[in-house]
Amino acid sequence: MIAKNAAQNFPVVCVGGSAGGLDAYIRLLQHLPADMGVAIVIVNHLRTVATMLHEILPHYTEMPVELITERLDIEPNHVFIIPEKRDLHVLDGEFRLKPISKPRGWPDVITVFMRSLTENWDGKLIAVIVSGFDGDGAAALCGIKEVGGITIAQKPETAGQPDMPESAIASGCIDYILSPEDIAKEIVRIAHDESNVE
Repeated sequence: MIAKNAAQNFPVVCVGGSAGGLDAYIRLLQHLPADMGVAIVIVNHLRTVATMLHEILPHYTEMPVELITERLDIEPNHVFIIPEKRDLHVLDGEFRLKPISKPRGWPDVITVFMRSLTENWDGKLIAVIVSGFDGDGAAALCGIKEVGGITIAQKPETAGQPDMPESAIASGCIDYILSPEDIAKEIVRIAHDESNVE
């Protein structure tokens, strides 16, 4: 049991987005080093069409980019992509996939995943909300802060669709409001601070 917990002491960055998110993901990944010791999990809204992010994003990062499968280990220095039509959870250092709990209306996959992280992840949590419609993720941000995590919203004027960042900011639980490039700098700073703690 100790070994499993020891494996969970690296930060997880949940990047939640929807419409306009691709631009933000690219700008973020282009500014992140491949060896900073964090896992990047991109939770993008896609209910019906298959995601192409795991084919597009490897062009912009040296980190391996993987489409999440059931019981896949969460590893640092990787970018993980949620598959379509699934809710994403974390348990025992692995990803768990479930049928989407809200198939109609705006999905809440970002909120679902962030809540799972707050309950089941021992390492540092960084929640990032980027461009997208509606307000998914906002409901989980205060919970991220309660467990000592950091919350970041994309600066609305840098987002293709500012609804999701604006909802996140309106939650009152956002630490930083930054452009994707500055979000990357903040993640690097946090990762550096975490590695010096151990």
